Amino acid sequence: MLGVRTPAMRKLAKEFFKAPESAVFLKNLPHKYFEENLIHFFMISMIKDFDECVAAVEKFLPYVDCWPVSDQASPKVFKKNHDKLLPYIEKWILSDHVYTARFGMRILMNEFLDEDFKPAYLELVANKKGEDYYIKMMIAWFFATALAKQYDAALPFIQNHRLEQWTHNKVIQKAIESFRVSEEHKAYLKTLKV
Repeated sequence: MLGVRTPAMRKLAKEFFKAPESAVFLKNLPHKYFEENLIHFFMISMIKDFDECVAAVEKFLPYVDCWPVSDQASPKVFKKNHDKLLPYIEKWILSDHVYTARFGMRILMNEFLDEDFKPAYLELVANKKGEDYYIKMMIAWFFATALAKQYDAALPFIQNHRLEQWTHNKVIQKAIESFRVSEEHKAYLKTLKV
């Protein structure tokens, strides 16, 4: 890690994305520094063609080795291509690679908890197993967000203790800390803590 601040890296990625050397940089994996990885993912997020963007994401995900890289890039082209995106999300979530699975869950959370929501998406995340802290935290973040956006669909997963105990309690904690969850819902969620 070099210690470059994220806003500066976003600016660099935007400038470098237009440079002719950018294609060489995106092919040159693995990178040595955290900042290179983050700039790489920021640049991928700017690719406007869906197929090209997904191919670049798939090539890069195996090299993601920390949550800040996994969590900060959200390709804009994903928003307009939900039908094509969903099979990739499902594949990423099923991955044994921690940060690929985490990225898949985060994109599902960002893209599919609003208009395109289906209860099956909650099952997809609830069925993800693993002892890794960053997987469990992502599951908790996903369900806390689902409680804010799709309360009636997400609540049974908490009521029926569908998640591992630590994750279950972390979901409740995160939901209680959220400004998007009503006080009435928070009070009830507190009673479900294990």
